[in-house]
Amino acid sequence: MSQFEIVSREDFSEVTYLLEVRHPQMARAARPGQFVIVMLNEHGERIPLTIADFDRHRGTITLVIQAVGKTTKQMQQECRVGTSLYGLVGPMGIPTHIGKPKKVLCVGGGLGVAPVFPQARALKEAGAYVIGVLGFRSKDLIFWEDKFRAACDELILCTNDGSAGMKGLITDGIAVALAGHPDVDECVAIGPPVMMKACADATRARRIKTMVSVNPIMVDGTGMCGGCRVKVGDEVKFACVDGPDFDGHLVDFDDLMTRLRRFTPEEKLAQQRWSDSCRMAQPPAARKVGEDGLELPDPSEVALGG
Repeated sequence: MSQFEIVSREDFSEVTYLLEVRHPQMARAARPGQFVIVMLNEHGERIPLTIADFDRHRGTITLVIQAVGKTTKQMQQECRVGTSLYGLVGPMGIPTHIGKPKKVLCVGGGLGVAPVFPQARALKEAGAYVIGVLGFRSKDLIFWEDKFRAACDELILCTNDGSAGMKGLITDGIAVALAGHPDVDECVAIGPPVMMKACADATRARRIKTMVSVNPIMVDGTGMCGGCRVKVGDEVKFACVDGPDFDGHLVDFDDLMTRLRRFTPEEKLAQQRWSDSCRMAQPPAARKVGEDGLELPDPSEVALGG
């Protein structure tokens, strides 16, 4: 039996899925805020994924993944209960400093909801009054609401379309929380860079300590490649060894977002090649053919501009 066996899987939406992986040593060592580097197969790329949960009794770690690129889409297709990951390295990064805050906002947007959960739980166990603020585009994308209600003293749920909770952006939820709790002394925010930037802006005037988890392009995860450089104030940090948590009021989010777009053409090409190879590998009966004998395009690819 592989030590990287997938023992549980759950699909939250068409693009978001959970993998629970058996690794007793890593489960014992994992701390909130840390991440792992995963390889799907021998020739696969190394991708960093934040640890969304860990169970020391079961000897497992939990990863929540969004299928947005070639590797994550391939993992969505191939990773099933009973299969195994080729490589799993970690836990990596500096664990979140829990300290002894009295009242904390734990803010998660979209996929960032998953990695903020261990921090909310740890803060609650440390005696803090925890207010969770979670943001999703719509009701259909919500996950782990029950877990957060169990780990938080209060939970504010926001959806862009108002299909669940309050209608509005994550910053609207932060505004509600701050209006009701003027004594908040710390904020933890995890999500897309633009969302974390907005959260930092929302807490700046009140001078509330705001920590964000940065996940830039990363290769080795040991500080050697320099690909995960992040500008923090007047310094350049490496997210893999200096982070991934940084002061949100000091992070240069504009530079971070520019760096994340650096390899967009190559990422699209890799995804297209994988998509084409998957389609050609299907038996003829599985491929739709038009009256002219030519293969019809996949509607989802047309919708995505592929």
